[in-house]
Amino acid sequence: MAGLREFKDATAIVGIGQTAFARHLAEDERTLACRAVLAALDDAGIEPGEVDALASYTMEETDEVELAKSVGFGDLTFFSKVGYGGGGSCATVAHLAAAVATGQATVGVAWRSRKRGSGPRPWTDTVRQLPTPAQWTRPFGLLRPVDEIAVLARRYMHEYGATRDHLFNVALACRNRANQNPAAVMYDRPLTREMYMTSRWISEPLCLFDNCLETDGALACVVTSAERARDCRRRPVYVHSAAQGLPAQHHGMVNYWADDPLTGPAWTAARHLFKHADLTPQDVDVAQIYDAFTVLIPLSLEGYGFCGRGEGGAFTEQGALEIGGRLPLNTSGGGLSEAYVHGFNLITEGVKQLRGTSTAQVPGAATCLVTAGEGVPTSALLLRS
Repeated sequence: MAGLREFKDATAIVGIGQTAFARHLAEDERTLACRAVLAALDDAGIEPGEVDALASYTMEETDEVELAKSVGFGDLTFFSKVGYGGGGSCATVAHLAAAVATGQATVGVAWRSRKRGSGPRPWTDTVRQLPTPAQWTRPFGLLRPVDEIAVLARRYMHEYGATRDHLFNVALACRNRANQNPAAVMYDRPLTREMYMTSRWISEPLCLFDNCLETDGALACVVTSAERARDCRRRPVYVHSAAQGLPAQHHGMVNYWADDPLTGPAWTAARHLFKHADLTPQDVDVAQIYDAFTVLIPLSLEGYGFCGRGEGGAFTEQGALEIGGRLPLNTSGGGLSEAYVHGFNLITEGVKQLRGTSTAQVPGAATCLVTAGEGVPTSALLLRS
């Protein structure tokens, strides 16, 4: 336990960077990755040769060797990759924070570069044999992630009375914030209830606006010790607590082997996250919650303790997720309306909020929860200014 106490606030995110976001960008993923990393290092005021740790996703196509050569890193003494797609976003920062806090490294970079907008969808590769979990879902019609999440959404609506209006509240809050963010794909495209309710089904009960964007782009952040952070160019944002979560008997996104499919990985991550924090859910000023699909928000609100079991839908009512509401949410527009780059933009937006530089700034924000993908083995961060 002493080690976990030493982890708390021992490291900080000192630099963030990103490329443009679009449905199609001309540059390849490696070039985008390099641009995002160089922007993050410049933001921090740190030279590339000082970087000695890297962390990214197992699905990241740009490997450490190519990135290190292209950007000009020094000797690397720590590097890791985290699995499960969007579930790994926050864990990349957590791994770097642990490496720096324990002396394995001094300057770490986490990144994600992706051409999801113009590239292939992962599940369209039918040449290779299906991984074991998919053998129990795809032959029965659950071909895409949205199909699997739709099963959870229907069960959630059936058991707890959540409605499409509750899902619309999520989509609207994210779109409203994107309309304030010039970098967002949906910056100039407002959303109305009529548009939402009359849009085409993608996988019932999830419609077009319940699904995240498909985006080309890259993002990165820089992690150092809290002591080193005081000398960096920007105001540091401290990693107060971090956690990963893989619950017992978990199965992909459908989770139907578990005793309770609606008690997903968020519940496991949350217990560990808050156990080792000085904060509670009630202390969180703003949240960046993984939103590949709208229904993940009420499920995560329950898992991370912002409301009781089955109350996530009702929590979204009366502008609760808007600026000035109970829990301002995904203030850049999130995956639904800014960009979908496996959730990394939620990390960078959390940093912007605590720096006071967001395009949809929450007044006085000093604490931020950032979460990775619910429905898959996940991770989370508690950040503070």
